[in-house]
Amino acid sequence: MSTEDSAAPDQPADAPEELTDEEARAHLGVSSGTGLSKKRTIIGAVVAIAFLAIVFWRVIPQIGDYSGAWDTITAMTWSDVTMLVIVVIIYLFIYGWPFVAAVPGLKYKNGFIVNQSAFTVSNGIPGGGAFGLGLQYAQLTSYKTTPTAATAGIGATGVWSVFITLGLPITGIAGLALSGDDASNYATAAVLGLAALALVVGLFALILRSESTATKIGQFGDKITNPILAKFGRGWRVDLTSMVLSLRHDIVSLVRRRWIVITVAQIAVSWSQFAILYAALVAVTGHNGTVPLLAAYGSWAISQIGIMIPITPGGLGTVDAVLIGLLTAVGVSAADATAAALVWRAASYVPQMAIGLICIFYWRWQERNRRLAESDAGANSPAPVNPSEGDANEK
Repeated sequence: MSTEDSAAPDQPADAPEELTDEEARAHLGVSSGTGLSKKRTIIGAVVAIAFLAIVFWRVIPQIGDYSGAWDTITAMTWSDVTMLVIVVIIYLFIYGWPFVAAVPGLKYKNGFIVNQSAFTVSNGIPGGGAFGLGLQYAQLTSYKTTPTAATAGIGATGVWSVFITLGLPITGIAGLALSGDDASNYATAAVLGLAALALVVGLFALILRSESTATKIGQFGDKITNPILAKFGRGWRVDLTSMVLSLRHDIVSLVRRRWIVITVAQIAVSWSQFAILYAALVAVTGHNGTVPLLAAYGSWAISQIGIMIPITPGGLGTVDAVLIGLLTAVGVSAADATAAALVWRAASYVPQMAIGLICIFYWRWQERNRRLAESDAGANSPAPVNPSEGDANEK
């Protein structure tokens, strides 16, 4: 085995049994033929486009100012653009680390390809989540990661992404309060958000604590969820117990050993994305006086809850509308708030989509070359000699 791309971690005493490829795919809910449903993709695309049209052509004009935003953007200096480019490069570099943190032994280059590819699929294709999981698994195993380590890394990064998304609005409300802005209107939301985060983290900790506790939590979830689904009369049913136990099996050992580095990597990604927004705010509002850092952070962090609304990929449109509204609430003009949101979206979305596409094509090219090399090696290897045939020839 080549050590260059090897990602097989040392096995600790509490490591779960190795999964087969078929078992790992079953845990992730993907198959070797996982692809995009044409019908679902078309429906999802139509819904997403209609929603985006409503948000950008009806909602945002009520709180923002497109014409003023364009004037502000065109007035940006080369130093403003240079600063934005530097911050975007830093963000893209940091974005390569989550899978490196979650898959011990994975090279940075390979982790970068996996995460950037996943971003492009998840944020560029409506309903592309299942396809994205399948792509992540295929890429990780192509880098000599074991099926067990691949499912653990994918599961841990997914869970931690949810934790960060739930936690950001809470830190945002704290940021607004510390900046001197009146955050009393968000007090109820802060309490509810903190309670939701505490509940999710608490349940997760109990799931990791023991298999029997995880089983009880899954069974309790089945008792609540399936009667509700049965009311729709379509035979819908979920097996949360099996899902919870699969999740625990996949990530319990990894999380116990590496939860700190996984957390740091995920927070760094989020905060580096905020740095892009703040650089955009400085660029478009510098002539009017830049909004205080904590107020800007609070506005951005609260708006990230829009990612949880699964209508458009990556909260496109939803997050933008909330962000513009919050920025205007802390004193940014409608034109500057709209300009900053549009520059932030373009700077953090367009380059990453392009790089993700390049990563996908590069990985496919790598795989094609690897398979061709293996095929050529097999064809050129000498055929095994049958000992009995050798004896017969000597005679």
